[in-house]
Amino acid sequence: MISDIKKNVEQKMQKSLDALKTDLSKIRTGRAHTGILDHVMVEYYGTPTPVNMVANVTLTDARTIGVQPYEKNMIGPVEKAIRDSDLGLNPATNGEIIRVPMPMLTEERRRDLIKVVKSEGEDAKIAVRNIRREANEQLKKLLKDKEVGEDDERRAQDDVQKLTDRYVAEIDKALQSKEVDLMAV
Repeated sequence: MISDIKKNVEQKMQKSLDALKTDLSKIRTGRAHTGILDHVMVEYYGTPTPVNMVANVTLTDARTIGVQPYEKNMIGPVEKAIRDSDLGLNPATNGEIIRVPMPMLTEERRRDLIKVVKSEGEDAKIAVRNIRREANEQLKKLLKDKEVGEDDERRAQDDVQKLTDRYVAEIDKALQSKEVDLMAV
């Protein structure tokens, strides 16, 4: 019983951490990387489709992403989708390839992005704490139903708290790393 709860808690907390890392990878720094365009959707025959499903997304150099649609008639819609996204990018078509240059980040934009990073981190910490709360409620229910003893319940709550502390520290480490990455010129 208790081991199942602990395993479940750890899996959920790991998912929260992985989701945070995925979200942080989408917040752009001065360098180009193909993951930036992952959440950009293109109208493909009436269906919103991710850019990487209708085009080959590659890095042409450290500051430029190359997007080559599989179908020539998709060049316009892909370019429009990238331009209209909330990423602040200005793509340019060069024959069959759309070049997406990554502009330098200003100091003000870096500070705004750090606020976004901290907000994402706080959301992840809240998710981890909610997982802890749910686990503690399950443990109390087991105690109330007399399926476990008080000592076992207390020990399990301590273990859940240790997991929570570990994942909050991991979240802080990921945030610190992203802040350093954003502030690097």
